Amino acid sequence: MEWIDRFDFFLFDLDGLLVNTEHIHFQAYKNMCYRRGCILDCSFQDFCNIAHATEDGLKLYIYSKFPNLYQKEPRWEVLYKEKNNLYFELLKSSKIELMKGAYDLLKILNEKNKNSCVVTNSLKEQTDLIKGNIPILKVISHWITREDYIKPKPNPEGYFTAIKLYSKKGDKIIGFEDTIKGLKALINTSALCVLISPSNYPPLNVILPREVFHFESLEDIKDSFFNIIT
Repeated sequence: MEWIDRFDFFLFDLDGLLVNTEHIHFQAYKNMCYRRGCILDCSFQDFCNIAHATEDGLKLYIYSKFPNLYQKEPRWEVLYKEKNNLYFELLKSSKIELMKGAYDLLKILNEKNKNSCVVTNSLKEQTDLIKGNIPILKVISHWITREDYIKPKPNPEGYFTAIKLYSKKGDKIIGFEDTIKGLKALINTSALCVLISPSNYPPLNVILPREVFHFESLEDIKDSFFNIIT
């Protein structure tokens, strides 16, 4: 992983990039809907496509699918809080695993004493629980959780906060995202942008304002990335 030496500050999303928790989020949404008398029967892939594309995609999808739910509770923030509570309970009983290539990358970053930061939409209590189950995550230098910024991705506020607080002037910054929504936030910063997602990820045809490097997993970067940026 020689490419690591070319950068000073590393930015990471969390869910779906470093840890395999997207299916737990999906189950939490299903449980939230079920408790309110609705059956969320979309596939996991459809859920990801909707949730990862825009900030309000899932909200609009659920309310359009269940108009009675909107009539009973039009305040999305109430439903979202319910979902987060259910997600936290599921985290306690779920096996949480790292995504492919995450362990080796984090291990080398730690060995090289590289500065790093996670910028996530997850709450601090959720990330603390995940870190408790996966100790290698504790080598990440800094964490920006949902309590630390106002506007969620695709707004870049979370990444701006991380760069302002934890990077130094002149740092070469690289950032990693696994969704188009997150990528749109990252691309507004000075970081070199890397998208980690399957090659058949539907929103990949979106027009972006500058170049983005794309790999199917963090593990794939070790063989090709250094040559690309040389």
